[in-house]
Amino acid sequence: MNLLQASNVQMDIVLLVVGAIVALLILLFLFKHLSLYVRALFSRAEISLFQLVGMSLRKVNAPLIVHNKIRVVQAGLTISTQELEAHFLAGGNVPAVTSAIIAADRAGIDLPFKTAAAIDLAGRNVVDAIHTSVDPKVIDCPARGSERNVISAMAKNGIELRVRARVTVRTHIPRLVGGATEDTIIARVGEGILTTIGSSHDHKEVLENPDRISKTVLNKGLDSGTAFEILSIDIADIDVGDNIGSKLQTDQAQADLLVAQARAEERKAMAIAREHEMKAAIAENEAKKIAAEAAVPLAMAEAFKSGRLGVMDYLRMQNLEADTNMRQNIAEPPAQS
Repeated sequence: MNLLQASNVQMDIVLLVVGAIVALLILLFLFKHLSLYVRALFSRAEISLFQLVGMSLRKVNAPLIVHNKIRVVQAGLTISTQELEAHFLAGGNVPAVTSAIIAADRAGIDLPFKTAAAIDLAGRNVVDAIHTSVDPKVIDCPARGSERNVISAMAKNGIELRVRARVTVRTHIPRLVGGATEDTIIARVGEGILTTIGSSHDHKEVLENPDRISKTVLNKGLDSGTAFEILSIDIADIDVGDNIGSKLQTDQAQADLLVAQARAEERKAMAIAREHEMKAAIAENEAKKIAAEAAVPLAMAEAFKSGRLGVMDYLRMQNLEADTNMRQNIAEPPAQS
């Protein structure tokens, strides 16, 4: 009986020790989050101790969540702890989203948490977006640091105009996710400037009314599909460049001259070739004539031998030839000395 009692006493001692160790571990675990819980409690953040424990188990940065939840509560906004945790687990920047929502509320801009979280997860700087929405941003066109520092366009009269513009934009929050960036704005404004100058009959029209460019570009709705809203387009500088039309006409005239010269040289070469062909043909005909004349005495000798040609016939032929030569000499005009 004594042995049994001793065994029970030992078992109770072991259980008591194990319970004490477990209780100590629980206390240590809870004490780890106790300061955060007290801080949230006095800040009316409504985060329980069990929620803090759950954050640790889910590997969520509990101090970060508590700090930003306190910021939200102190700002008078309503964002649940679960939303902050979900954004953290999604890889988002919780402090940036919180700062953006608070800044938007102070500026009177409606920015739901889901929208701010989507902008952040899309890789955009949501804080800068809110700042740009409150304080409009000025974009140089062309952009600073680009290869060309002016937009060059030619009016219909051939005069070149060189323009630099400044575009004032502000962030359009609903279009920020999936909207085009500043580069698209710069490209569209540049295209609008080219179109406006190119459609002008005289460059003086643009010089007299530079705001014509701004009005034309603004009426095109160039900010559609972008993350910005264009407030104004100001022509910072406009200069007269070269007379490109005159240069083009000069270059065209030189090109036409070269083409005409090439064609003339071609015709000259063809004429020279034709001349040589005709000379060759004349020489060939002369050779044929000489060959034919050389065959005449042989034919006459053969005619004499065969009796087809008599002496009187030959004399009459000689007289006829002499008479023909005499007539030709009489018909020719006298040679001038």
